Amino acid sequence: MQGAAFFQLSLLCILKTGTASKGWSMHVPSEVTGEIGKSVSLHCTFTHPHQTYDKTLTAIWRVKEPYNGTVVFKCVAHSSSNLCKTTVSLKNRYRLLGNPRQNNISLQIDNLSWNDSNRYFCRVEFSGDLHDKFESRTGIRLHLIAAPRIVNISVQAGEDHSFHAKCTAEGEPLPTLTWAGPLSSNITSVSSMSYQVTKELRHLTHDGRYTCTAINSLGRADGAVYFYKYKAGSGSWILVLLFVALGIKLLALLVILGIGAFWKGVPFLRLQEIQFQSESAQD
Repeated sequence: MQGAAFFQLSLLCILKTGTASKGWSMHVPSEVTGEIGKSVSLHCTFTHPHQTYDKTLTAIWRVKEPYNGTVVFKCVAHSSSNLCKTTVSLKNRYRLLGNPRQNNISLQIDNLSWNDSNRYFCRVEFSGDLHDKFESRTGIRLHLIAAPRIVNISVQAGEDHSFHAKCTAEGEPLPTLTWAGPLSSNITSVSSMSYQVTKELRHLTHDGRYTCTAINSLGRADGAVYFYKYKAGSGSWILVLLFVALGIKLLALLVILGIGAFWKGVPFLRLQEIQFQSESAQD
């Protein structure tokens, strides 16, 4: 009895596996490389158990994991139509390249960003039978590359009241950063996270232009920052000159106002003189 039960259970497993995969297959590359800011194509073709199929079919693309991953693209082709009408396109950056009626549901992603680095899974569904659908299980890993780009460069004051120059760049492969300028045995420190790397130049002592260069196999990028220390002696002379200039302007203003008041007073004096003369004549 136990042997018969085991035989029936084994037969049931074989039948279920055959029903789920018989005639179905997905053909996808294991990895695709795309460049930040550009477009990439994810190729996906399939076979199905039907000689021809002219009913409604649906093409779906997911990210992260099969079956339960987030849907980033979906289109539906109705009865015999070669047009697969898009119903889902995350941020309008996904579009179908292939023709589902010709067993091709390849996808294009435009304007790639770092967030697009993920694993993608294609899926096709035929209307009717609940089991008439298939999805890639391993998916396509999208690997992103990028030429270096300086995302931040600045001079900051530290807790010890000294000044530090900091440069942050991004790229893949991760760029190598170098500082150039009026250096004087400055100490540097490097830290990296994901696609970004930061190099800090500590305890700046010399005035001038400091240049940060980021290099990887795809190119290079440069950024510069200027550093000038405050000097008390020269600052005092600047303040003195400033006050002298303001004093001269104030003195000139007082002279102009005085002259204006004087000329306004002359007609009044003449009028008083004329009135005095007329009164003397009457007497």
